[in-house]
Amino acid sequence: MNRYIEIENPDALAALLVPGTTLRHYAFQNLEFGREAVQCRFDDCLFFGCTMPRVMREELGSNCYLLPKLNMPYNMFPSYLYSPSTLYEGYDYLSPSTFGDCYDTRIYRHYTEKGKQAVDIAETLARSLHDHSVSNALYDLLSRYDDYRVVAVMGGHALLRTDDVYRKVALISKHLTEAGCLMVTGGGPGAMEAAHLGAWLAGYSDSAVDDAIAVLAEYPSYKDDGWLSSAFSLMQAMPRVGEWCSVGIPTWFYGHEPATPFATHIAKYFDNSIREDGLLAIAKGGVIYSPGSAGTMQEIFQDAAQNHYLTCGYASPMVFLGEEYWCDTFPVYPLLQGLQARGCYKNLILSLTDFPEAAERAVLAFVGQKEREKLSVGK
Repeated sequence: MNRYIEIENPDALAALLVPGTTLRHYAFQNLEFGREAVQCRFDDCLFFGCTMPRVMREELGSNCYLLPKLNMPYNMFPSYLYSPSTLYEGYDYLSPSTFGDCYDTRIYRHYTEKGKQAVDIAETLARSLHDHSVSNALYDLLSRYDDYRVVAVMGGHALLRTDDVYRKVALISKHLTEAGCLMVTGGGPGAMEAAHLGAWLAGYSDSAVDDAIAVLAEYPSYKDDGWLSSAFSLMQAMPRVGEWCSVGIPTWFYGHEPATPFATHIAKYFDNSIREDGLLAIAKGGVIYSPGSAGTMQEIFQDAAQNHYLTCGYASPMVFLGEEYWCDTFPVYPLLQGLQARGCYKNLILSLTDFPEAAERAVLAFVGQKEREKLSVGK
């Protein structure tokens, strides 16, 4: 099988377009070809959402494939993951009413008008191609990390910024980011936002987390009018001090919940099932579960099944933050322990704690183990 070389920016394209050259096994995404491209030949190439001179299109061989753009209010072939600035293009945090016309809101409006379960074949095709491109960009980013360093945080979207668990999650995420982990979440508010806030503040002192939360606490819930603007304001006041990243993976299926701008990279999907399964699949460094409700329950048992069957190659830690919550309020932890003791589940790496430091140790011990295995294989 030929691996296509992906070309996604104009400079890389320009370097290839040498007159008389035959280009083979390239995948061009969202690019504009000028007249100079007519002087090249293309063999077994893919063109996603590209524009080109008519004569070039007519001369392409039968083994070249073109997927043109459809008339949609969103880019069907995004070359890169969204950033806060691209997803919220048109939004001015100093004028919060602009949220109603920003890029993200326009897409959500179109999405709901067409129906979450759209029946228009052009719409379903466009959404699928968009999500395919997002997945491609996501895996490009993940390829920069050892898979056992990708760690997820799951938990309730309704968690308030004033809740002590919010602070704990932020500290855990900050410390794991500083230790070289890539933090990923569902990209929404609550516990998810806390994880991205912590990653955003990597390199700051721990006291800066308290300072940041004190500012954000004026608008504790994502339902508060100032929730989004306060986040953007804080990002201006406390910019990143390093190159640490985090990835939010939200969906327009839950588009009424704004995506947190603290995530440096945002992989936003139309199809929630792809997003949910993919989020757990990439978190091979483990998942930290803060208190949540039905959605978090679903993720716990989906994760447990992946670990049981070693779906992703090996099992990874399931760290439960909040002893009383996970033992009494939602007694999932003793249930999983009991099922594993009876052999109903295998390969589960379970831990339970109230303390951020213990949650961090559980993850980093696993990362260290994988590092040693990698070194031993290399000898």
